[in-house]
Formats: sequence, structure tokens, C-alpha cells
Amino acid sequence: MPQPSRLDDPLYASIAWSHYWRLMRGMALFTLICTAATLSVLYYLHGWVSIHLYIATAAGIAFALMLTAALMGLVFLSSGTGHDESIDDPFSPNGYDDE
Repeated sequence: MPQPSRLDDPLYASIAWSHYWRLMRGMALFTLICTAATLSVLYYLHGWVSIHLYIATAAGIAFALMLTAALMGLVFLSSGTGHDESIDDPFSPNGYDDE
């Protein structure tokens, strides 16, 4: 039988999700700083090129950093709460994880 996930407990789940959203807020701040620094360097090196270049650059940086942060945060959340161990393993000899 698979073990129950600790995310099934509402109190533990709220604590885990609050950690995740705190990580995301921190990464949003980091993303703003990186985007501003990149746009500043781009303007310093090339001057005013086109508004479309700056919008595309900002959107690309923000999308890449926030998507990476969200996915890695979910991996850490799943692993840290024991949610990964609460699945049935169809490939184990007994039909479930017997570690």
C-alpha cells in the first residue's frame, strides 16, 4: 500500500504551500532585478533601438526565470513533503513500493 502524503494534512499543506509562495515572491523580485539590469546594459550598449526589442527581452527573461522557479519549486515541494513516495509503483515486484 502506498503511504499517505503529508500534503493530505490541511495544516501541513498550508505551511508547505506558504513556503512555495514565499519562494515565488522572492524569485519575482530576483526576476525584476535581473530584467532591469539586462535592459539597462542593453540600453547602455546599443541605445534606443526599438520598443519591441525591450519588450521581447523583458518578457523572455521574465518568462524563463519564473517558469524555471515555478517548476523547481514544485519539485522541491513534492520531494520535501513526501508526496513522491505516496504513489503506487507498478514496476515493483509486489505492485507497490516495498522499501
